[in-house]
Amino acid sequence: MTFLRRYYGTILTVLVILLLLALALRPTPLLVDRERVSRGYMEQVIEEEGRTRVAASYLLSAPLAVEARRLELEPGDRVRAGEVVVRLEAPVAPPLDARQLAEAKARVEAARAVVEVARREQEALAAAAQLAVAELERSRRLAAEQLISPSELENMIAEASRQQALERAAGFRLQTARHEMESARSALAYAGERDAAGKVIELVSPVDGLILRRHFISGRMLAAGEPIVEIGDTASLEVEVDVLSADAVRLEPGMKVWFTRWGREEALAGRVRRIEPGGFTKVSALGVEEQRVLVIADFTDPHEQWQRLGDAYRVNARFVLWEAEDVLRLPTAAAFRLPARQDGSARADRSGQENWAVFTVDNGRARLRQVELGRRGGHYYQLLEGLQEGDKVIVHPPRELEDGTRIRLR
Repeated sequence: MTFLRRYYGTILTVLVILLLLALALRPTPLLVDRERVSRGYMEQVIEEEGRTRVAASYLLSAPLAVEARRLELEPGDRVRAGEVVVRLEAPVAPPLDARQLAEAKARVEAARAVVEVARREQEALAAAAQLAVAELERSRRLAAEQLISPSELENMIAEASRQQALERAAGFRLQTARHEMESARSALAYAGERDAAGKVIELVSPVDGLILRRHFISGRMLAAGEPIVEIGDTASLEVEVDVLSADAVRLEPGMKVWFTRWGREEALAGRVRRIEPGGFTKVSALGVEEQRVLVIADFTDPHEQWQRLGDAYRVNARFVLWEAEDVLRLPTAAAFRLPARQDGSARADRSGQENWAVFTVDNGRARLRQVELGRRGGHYYQLLEGLQEGDKVIVHPPRELEDGTRIRLR
């Protein structure tokens, strides 16, 4: 006792110093964020970017090489079925120089000579055919009196048929020569002048609709098949969305889809109508080649709600794979897979599925809890087992967090 009284102050000082050292060396609580396990609506979706398109559009193009007049109709103008949309005119033939003019005249004279030769040939063959027919008639009378043999009669029949065929062939050659002469005459007659025989060609709208786009405005020369205007009815819009082929196999016709980011806050409802059977390769923004499939969806909301949408407008499509109203939900930021075993294999339950876990908040400490998860939505997992509604879980747990670690809420 005498010893304690003598060194009481020293012992007390040492104890205070040891206590301060313990407090100083005590681990600092980790700052964490928390959320609660809740119940509510949950959905599983696939979200991709798409664009609108007119279900049935019509492209008017030049039927032949012509000159188009200036287009008066503008995009957005309404047209009726049968209304004239484009007027086309025959092109102006280029003028001929002295050499070309001489060649054109020579072609006309040559064509005229060919016609004359073909006409004379046709007359000669017609006379030969007429003679062969007359000889055949005499041979038949002689054969009836048995003055010539049957083989001679057959030879006369064959000769008459041959001469008649030669006459018909000469007639065809004569017609061809006459057409070539008319073509040479036309080229010479309308050189440098507008074709007086040509008339204005009027292209009419096949349906009631709007002018969607013009491929030019001012008058110009057009090649055969060159596009002019596109016509369609924006009241029959549909949406085409290209999705990954791995996601396309999860979609079905009739599935619900929501269209967002189309210019207004409210989402538009729709239904999947068709999933195209053929895919295509598309390079993503990161330079990765992806196999994608076009999915066609229709609006189910009234036209008045989306009437401001037009052709080729951008929308976001959210395909609803699954939804439920009253689901026990766990924030996706709280769940993580359990680490792999020392042998390199991941921990798994009896069904072979990898196990998931969370950290819960328990009196200022983190507690590791294993959970069983179901479907995954945008921000939540479907919680099947492991926690109750209202339990506090740590979201975005730091790497150094372990079971029993002291924590402090941020």
